[in-house]
Amino acid sequence: MRFKKPLADLRATYKRAMKISIIISLAILIFAFKFFPHLEEKGMALEGPQELFTVEDIQKTKQENRPPPPPKPPIPIEAPSDDVLEDIEIEDTEIDFEAEIEAPPPPKEEREEEPTYFVAVEEMPAPIGGIKAIQEKIVYPEIAKRAGVEGKVYILAFVNEQGEVTKAQVMKGIGAGCDEAALNAVLKTRFTPGKQRGKPVKVQVSIPIVFKLK
Repeated sequence: MRFKKPLADLRATYKRAMKISIIISLAILIFAFKFFPHLEEKGMALEGPQELFTVEDIQKTKQENRPPPPPKPPIPIEAPSDDVLEDIEIEDTEIDFEAEIEAPPPPKEEREEEPTYFVAVEEMPAPIGGIKAIQEKIVYPEIAKRAGVEGKVYILAFVNEQGEVTKAQVMKGIGAGCDEAALNAVLKTRFTPGKQRGKPVKVQVSIPIVFKLK
């Protein structure tokens, strides 16, 4: 003969009690909703009146550019008085449209006429003392000496009626400072004036100057 454990009896009793309690609860709820449908409405009490509000979409504001400043007022200008206007007299003038109008003369350009130098005359100018006098005035440049520069420089001299050299220019040079030395020597030299039919005239003459190291 077997004996049941008291723990097993408690478990069976607990399940039955749970089922019965659930059935009773459901029955009470059905009875309450059926016979007392307005019970919840009577028991509810509102503390205050409810306010209705609507939600509106707020549009984003656009920042517009400021208007330009107003223009500055014009500066008042004094108008001539009536007295001044009365003093002005306007006379009628007749225009002859058939008359020929002469064009104004062109402006006169003042140009200094360059003196004319003969290229060849009966008696050509010559340096006083000969070419040797010009060679003595020449200072051999140190750069030309160190570089060993030698050669012949041709200078074109413009001699006036008094035998003075008014200007000179290098026709052919050798560089290294020799051209400038020859030019300065010719400008310092006095010439016998050139003559045409026994009369002193302006003449241009070519002078060769030799540069040679000793």
